[in-house]
Amino acid sequence: MAFPGSGASGNFFEQILADLLQLMGGAASGGARVDLARTLAQGVATGGEPEGNVDPVDRIQFEQLAHVAELHVAELTGLPLTPTGAPVEVAVVGPGAWAWQTVEDWRFLLDAMTGTAGDDSGGDDSPGGDPGSGDASGGGAAAVPGEERGTPPGPPASAPDVPGLGLADLGRPLDEPEVRPADLVARWMATMGPMLAAMQLGSAVGHLARSTMGPYELPIPRPASRLLVVPANATRFAEDWSLAPDEVRLWVCLREMTVQAVLSRPHVAARVRELLVRVVQGMAAEAAGLVDRLQDIDPSQPDALQGLIGDPTSLMNLEPSPARQRASDDLMAVVAALLGYVEHVLDLAAARLLGGRGAIAEAWRRRQVDRETSERAAEMMFGLDLGPAQIDRGADFVRGVRDRAGDDGLARLWSGARTLPTPSEVDAPGLWLERISLDDA
Repeated sequence: MAFPGSGASGNFFEQILADLLQLMGGAASGGARVDLARTLAQGVATGGEPEGNVDPVDRIQFEQLAHVAELHVAELTGLPLTPTGAPVEVAVVGPGAWAWQTVEDWRFLLDAMTGTAGDDSGGDDSPGGDPGSGDASGGGAAAVPGEERGTPPGPPASAPDVPGLGLADLGRPLDEPEVRPADLVARWMATMGPMLAAMQLGSAVGHLARSTMGPYELPIPRPASRLLVVPANATRFAEDWSLAPDEVRLWVCLREMTVQAVLSRPHVAARVRELLVRVVQGMAAEAAGLVDRLQDIDPSQPDALQGLIGDPTSLMNLEPSPARQRASDDLMAVVAALLGYVEHVLDLAAARLLGGRGAIAEAWRRRQVDRETSERAAEMMFGLDLGPAQIDRGADFVRGVRDRAGDDGLARLWSGARTLPTPSEVDAPGLWLERISLDDA
């Protein structure tokens, strides 16, 4: 019995694939991807419930403490906290607003995941853009939902460059030899890819928003020179570990501003963005092998489909390619050095302002160890490792540089693109000092 609308071939399954592919053509556009990621991130962060405004008292407390932190971080690091030298703006938001803005700020990574160019709605978010043009990441400041600026606009729609059949091919009879069922499956999977990437990013950011206290839980450059802090999460962290709330708020401001001081350096932001894009693109290229293997699967054969569903990992090589592994190692070298540098600055600042940071430091370390997989999803998605081992690795590097060359030697760390450490140098600070000395000579 032939199903209605099944065409000359009488294969209803093939017609469904064609119809789905045509329907999804517009859904995979650039604007739809970002909207999907932002909406999902916000929904996960808030549990699907409406998010009210932040208590004005929390806003005032963070703004006052941020001013104190800014003065001390600028003095201890010798680095400007914003590219223009203007005071740091503090945006006090709820988890949902944090998630919404973070998807916007990380849009360049979604573009890398889906193989599309950055948006042209203002600022250069492409991997080759100049992060030093006006701010640390090359883009303008988008407004956060819940603030007076309103909702940031989505990027202009741009259809993804998907290999295989074009939409025009869908109008051809399915019994033509050049339109194979496997081609339709592969094309469908390729079209689904960008949407799945958007859903993956949105879910990861949403879960991260439930616990993050500031903008740099993941040390990823942001286009705006402002602190996006979440008072509710900071209060919960203080309560969970029996810490003084004001001390936690000040510690959050000190930590986040130290990271911003480093990532506001144009060459540091450019290098981190470049390596992140290379890692994400490497992951996407390896996952694209799934589509290639689908070319050999005949969906009209039940055994083939059962094999696909029963063992999907057999279609993919999960081992990183040498190129992605090199990019990941280079990225973690810079990130580890940054984490160690932040620990050094926090030690100095806490001695001044908090009488030491033993309790907070221990609570933070335990938090990093005890995080659930959902809270680390974004970290793992971008090839990052922010656990205690990498913090200790970076702290040993910073300590080794100071022991050999003092604070003057450590001040060279973020001075230029060539002074960023390599993986071997992070593990042997003497090698780094020798190299930058040779560069000076």
